[in-house]
Amino acid sequence: MNAGTISLAYRRYAMGLLLAVNLLNYIDRQVLFAVFPLIKIDLRLTDTALGFLGSAFMFSYMLFAPLFGWLGDHWSRTRLASWGLIVWSLATALAGFAPGYRTLLAARATVGVGEASFGTVSPGLIADFFPKERRGRVLAWFYVAIPVGSALGYLLGGVLGQRYGWHAAFLMVGLPGLLLAMPLAMLRTPPRGGDAAPLAPEGKVSSGYAALFRNRSFVCNTLAMAAMTFAIGGLAQWLPSFLNRAHSLDVAKANMLFGATTVVAGILGTLAGGWLGDRWQKRSGKGYLLISGWGFLIGAPFAAWAIIAPGLNGCITAIFIAELFLFLNTGPLNTVIINVTNPAVRAMAFAVNIFFIHALGDAVSPSILGWLSDQWGLRSALLITPLVMVLAGLFCFICGRFVVRDMAQAEG
Repeated sequence: MNAGTISLAYRRYAMGLLLAVNLLNYIDRQVLFAVFPLIKIDLRLTDTALGFLGSAFMFSYMLFAPLFGWLGDHWSRTRLASWGLIVWSLATALAGFAPGYRTLLAARATVGVGEASFGTVSPGLIADFFPKERRGRVLAWFYVAIPVGSALGYLLGGVLGQRYGWHAAFLMVGLPGLLLAMPLAMLRTPPRGGDAAPLAPEGKVSSGYAALFRNRSFVCNTLAMAAMTFAIGGLAQWLPSFLNRAHSLDVAKANMLFGATTVVAGILGTLAGGWLGDRWQKRSGKGYLLISGWGFLIGAPFAAWAIIAPGLNGCITAIFIAELFLFLNTGPLNTVIINVTNPAVRAMAFAVNIFFIHALGDAVSPSILGWLSDQWGLRSALLITPLVMVLAGLFCFICGRFVVRDMAQAEG
């Protein structure tokens, strides 16, 4: 299908459908952390064991991403995403029947398998529907699902878990995804690359897989996202428990407060980052990276204050400001991946990115922070995360030295 034959109305429909699926993606991912305190009491777990529930998801997510990345570049992206939606929705719902720790661990690992298929192909699908100059804003809208879906995961998990127990929370958030599997599978899509330049010749494409590791912009951008994922992933999983322990909030109130803060700050930060990134990119070829880098550096001290603030009001205010600046990176850094890679290997590029940002990031940070919490206490353990955010900002600025040349090579 020629990209030009797809109407604007259908492109918007596709955007809405993929955004809805991405919302369910993050709801089903984050609901676990909302019910951490309930699972801890019910199954009598240490923080290390509790944190490994989050790590198990990320291990399977990153390990299966390369396989789905290769399939995404050689098979139907919509069917691959649809099957993934079915797998993770069923696994989330079946977690509601888990009688103990091992079965819950297996269910969460299976959720990671399903979500890996969608995560590798969906950014490229979105990019193919819209012109290059709008990629930052379009991907920002797509990634609004991160704060909104995460917040809904916290809110629904907190309320349902408090009223009906953690088993019911998993069951009730998992089933709705099955309703969108068929529309996703039947979605009409433009050719790979959309309205962009023609794909590279076959020989260049085949060498592009190994070339990803020689692409300095791709490597530095991935390292920045890995540092960000370590910090934000750890905070996202442990802050509701921190509010429960340090500020004596019950599970429902802690998750509602954190979720509401995340959704407002996340929407504002993500959309602002997409808009500012597109504007700065017109002035400078490294505009996306400047927005992200300064967002990390400004957000880090507020993240530190959120952890050490003695009062609840100061803590929540600092969380809001930190998230506002940290979410600036979402659209821009994913757009950089698209801009510096050829469309024919874009799914594989996102697969490699997913593997490393989670292998170095939130696949290990929940367990590390859980272990440090057992040694030092949760407040002290969380204080390593702002330092890692600063590291993410530095990688963005380093990436800016190479990105213009690598974009020109990808387009050529």
